[in-house]
Amino acid sequence: MYHVLQQVDGAWRAGGSGRRLTVLNPADDTPVTEVAVSSEEDVATAVRTARAAAPEWSRTAPAARAAALHAAADAVAAAAGELAEIMTAEMGKPVDGAQESIMAGVGTLRQYAELGPTHRGRSLAGDTEAIDLMAYEPRGVIAVITPWNDPVAVSCGLLGAALVTGNTVIYKPSERTPATGWRLAQLLTEHFPTGVLTLLNGDGPVGAALAAAPVDVVAQVGSTATGRAIAAACARTGAKALLENGGSDPVIVDAGVDPAWAASQVALGAFVNSGQICVAVERVYVHEAVAPAFLDALAAEADTWTPQIGPMVDRRMRDTVDEQVQQAVKAGARVVRGGTAPSGPGAYYPPTVLADCTDDMAVVREETFGPVAPVVTVGSFEEALTLAADNPYGLAASVLTTSMSHAQQAWRQLPAGTVKVNAVFGGAPGGAAHPRRGSGQGFGYGPELLDEMTVMKAVHIEAPPQGW
Repeated sequence: MYHVLQQVDGAWRAGGSGRRLTVLNPADDTPVTEVAVSSEEDVATAVRTARAAAPEWSRTAPAARAAALHAAADAVAAAAGELAEIMTAEMGKPVDGAQESIMAGVGTLRQYAELGPTHRGRSLAGDTEAIDLMAYEPRGVIAVITPWNDPVAVSCGLLGAALVTGNTVIYKPSERTPATGWRLAQLLTEHFPTGVLTLLNGDGPVGAALAAAPVDVVAQVGSTATGRAIAAACARTGAKALLENGGSDPVIVDAGVDPAWAASQVALGAFVNSGQICVAVERVYVHEAVAPAFLDALAAEADTWTPQIGPMVDRRMRDTVDEQVQQAVKAGARVVRGGTAPSGPGAYYPPTVLADCTDDMAVVREETFGPVAPVVTVGSFEEALTLAADNPYGLAASVLTTSMSHAQQAWRQLPAGTVKVNAVFGGAPGGAAHPRRGSGQGFGYGPELLDEMTVMKAVHIEAPPQGW
């Protein structure tokens, strides 16, 4: 069992709130982690420590900051197997997939270690007797609040970009994966001066206290409700809110596509990591011309996924998913595969395919965040595009089509930060997008994340008058 400590003011110790949280292994319900929750005084001390360390770290040469981040990436890579075992024990992702996502996080750390020293301002064409420039500076103290569904990779992105640009960071991982965040923080903090990276532990009240504290940025990946609470707190303090929140990502399956291929894409997007991915497939709009064959193929894909899928993060999340499915069935949806929570220990939920869904069902309209593929049959591509666009989220979307005209129409019209054509995942390294609507605000990835972690200063320099 993991006994998780916080790291405040350079010391590893238990949180001081007096509260304790226990994480159960989602595979068998056995206790796997115990964490003493940080107190409001711990939050205040962390902010003071980070603020005190900020001037020296901001003056550290960018190449030296990058070298520290490279060394930290090496440490995480060396411990990837250990981290994967902790991650699997806490949130259920199979070990091989967990290690793959951890190595993706290592790659992100290395990416920002390379990009950091090249992040630069620009000179301006001002008066010939003066020097005019725009220079980047660190924002100061950044609070990083991360989710449980991909706890290492997401953390590495935000932590890497913040640290390499000269900010100090207060890191609060999800209360569902505290040991994963704790071990990651142990590996990272060894390579940075005291106070540059601080770890706090706990649930919603700790995150709320951190968001309300006198920090300069609150960077959060998580639910829309939490993101909106953070945005409100930042409006009161003047901090910048950098948010990647929920999504209800659509896939359009156009007439003319191969139904079996389309079903394999949708199954991948809906069932990988038990559907617990921010950009998972959450709703499927299928043209009536291919709908029967597509549903048969998707049912076969669900059968293939069933023996290899891991548990959901906990029973509470599993029960929420099951409730949405049962509501949809009562409203007229038809269960093609799955659709029932199994008895016995653990938080397992089968790959589920629902037919005859309508766009007003919660399983279609909201973020289900489980291994469920609700299918809505449409009469035309234009109808699919209209329904896909009519949603309170705007994180990502996909279209599977043989028509270049429809592909162009889709990426231009869908109100999402990322649009993928003929794939549900993928994209070149360094891609960055703005989530829309309830899905957040600001760049969360790519070189542009360095811009979010810094501020621009305009500088005008003239020589002193002659004779002084």
